[in-house]
Amino acid sequence: MQETDELIQLSDPGERGREAHNRGDRFVVSLSNIAAWTFPILMIAIVAQVILRSSGVNQAWLDDLQWWLYGGSALIAIAYAVTTDSHVRVDIFHENFNDRKRVRIEIFALVWLFLPFVILCWDITLPYAMQSLQIDEGSSSPNGLHNLWILKIFMNVAFVVITIATWAAYVRQLARIARPVLWRQLLWALPSTMFLVNLIAYYAIWWALRLTTPAEVSDRELSRHPIFGEVAIGAEEVKYTIMITVVLTAALLGVARWMDRGARTEG
Repeated sequence: MQETDELIQLSDPGERGREAHNRGDRFVVSLSNIAAWTFPILMIAIVAQVILRSSGVNQAWLDDLQWWLYGGSALIAIAYAVTTDSHVRVDIFHENFNDRKRVRIEIFALVWLFLPFVILCWDITLPYAMQSLQIDEGSSSPNGLHNLWILKIFMNVAFVVITIATWAAYVRQLARIARPVLWRQLLWALPSTMFLVNLIAYYAIWWALRLTTPAEVSDRELSRHPIFGEVAIGAEEVKYTIMITVVLTAALLGVARWMDRGARTEG
């Protein structure tokens, strides 16, 4: 039985270290196992297009389908690689560090470097997805795959899946050196925490203004509202939204810390 388990772990990275996986890890692995079935479909689409082209028939929708399948599966594969630690690494120095130092490096890489980038990608791709949906964007080819907004929305959602994978992997690493309570998760991932709080605050303010401002006021004009402006602090200019973010982040950490103390007292 042990040999079978070892064989499974060798052939399926999703089973390696499963006993330490949390719900986020298992969600990503399960979703990735489903997404993996797009690769056989992709191979069939490629072979079919080659055969059709050699016969003098060109089906543009097959070309589009290949990009759709490859793009979607590649994005989900990023989440899977983060969860299973199967991405390309340069471990010349990492292998010689002690366990605690390795964990700290993993945490720094996950939530100080990678996760802010993923959140930024989500924020950048969201307007493109919404605009594509509004105009019902289609293929540039008459017989191509239309409803291109499906792919763009999926791309934006995929960054949410990658975020879940990254945060779940981070919590798993944090649990190796400290009790992964909420306030500690938020504190150790401070850049990512502040980035998320900033996005939530920004969109909450923007939509509050949008819903209370006359319809004839354009989105561009709305973005010039004083709340999105800057205030001079010494020689520097700081945006109001950044100041709000700092206050909200401090409040969030305080509430999370208070909740943990209350839970420990009751326990």
